[in-house]
Amino acid sequence: MTEQEMALDAGVYAKRNIEIVNGKGCCLWDTDGKIYIDMGASYGVCNVGHCNPEVIEAVKRQAENLFYIASTYPNPVRNELLEKLISISPSGMARVFLCNSGTESVEAALKFAVHFTKRKGIVAAMRGFHGRTLGALATTWNKKYREDFEDLLMPVQFVKYNDPEKIKDAITNDTAAVILEPVQGEGGVNIPDEDYFKTVRDVCTDTGALLIVDEVQTGLGRTGRMFCIERYNVTPDILCIGKSLGGGFPIAATVLHEHLGAMRKGIHGSTFGGNPLACAAACAAIDHIIKKDLPGHAESLGNYFLSKLKDLSSLKIREVRGLGLMLAVELKTKNTPYLNKLLKKGIAPLPAGTTYIRFLPPLVVEKDDINTTIGALEEAFNELEV
Repeated sequence: MTEQEMALDAGVYAKRNIEIVNGKGCCLWDTDGKIYIDMGASYGVCNVGHCNPEVIEAVKRQAENLFYIASTYPNPVRNELLEKLISISPSGMARVFLCNSGTESVEAALKFAVHFTKRKGIVAAMRGFHGRTLGALATTWNKKYREDFEDLLMPVQFVKYNDPEKIKDAITNDTAAVILEPVQGEGGVNIPDEDYFKTVRDVCTDTGALLIVDEVQTGLGRTGRMFCIERYNVTPDILCIGKSLGGGFPIAATVLHEHLGAMRKGIHGSTFGGNPLACAAACAAIDHIIKKDLPGHAESLGNYFLSKLKDLSSLKIREVRGLGLMLAVELKTKNTPYLNKLLKKGIAPLPAGTTYIRFLPPLVVEKDDINTTIGALEEAFNELEV
């Protein structure tokens, strides 16, 4: 079955040679019944855990009433989700565009920024990742994603992340927007200095450029706050949300500050954006995050996880860093042997580039899961360094 899937799909994914058939909480099961602790949450999608019962029940209930209705028709569950999103977003956020993925959220943000400012300049960060469709791809730094498509991409100025002087120089009166992750994910879990975003916010305000904060991976509790940008006491003009919003069901959102007002009718759209089934899943996921205080859980368990990672002893470790349950071990060597070794031991983390082991467990992770992961890491380092 695994070989058949590899033969039939388009080939764009680096497949792992196991077939996953079940998931619950922080655990996954393959076709042989082997259990894996999911330390990647499928790139941070399953914050509320695999097959969260409250999300399942909400989807079942909504499926009995209405799968789909276009966003031109108001719908009660969509309205409920819009209200919830505004209530959990930073103060001043007032309108929401619903779509299906984080990339789509970024695409909408870029279009809205250009439309509102009547400017074309975009500033993004080196090592930043914002998606792989053409608009989002233009703001994604890694050459391997961009090189075949450069002629199709809008011009974007890339500056060093967490360098206030570089970004001050880059933002001008011709800049429509600056797009940044509050912690860079694929770039290696890069955490900015506390005052970096304050500087960016001030320069954007002074020049009339919009600040787009991409919380597709960091949002909804991942870093110990509902949204990571709250840590820096900064309000964005546009907030991008995706991945975990639907508890595993595809849905994303672009949230706009009240000063932007309403966008022009027809300037953008999404056929399946805001469908009732996805909205029901998202409402249940948000309720679960709040009820269980998953941001607080991520803060506490993240600090514990980080301390255990820092206690690891290996000459192959260059640095360990993290915020909440978003952590990375930077290696002095390639990460593939370590990732493969961990998978054999029943631990499923993520890569970031070619030298990072990244950890984005479901936010329902417990201390025992972390301890088991640390034990497997210790074994992997010992076995590969003999």
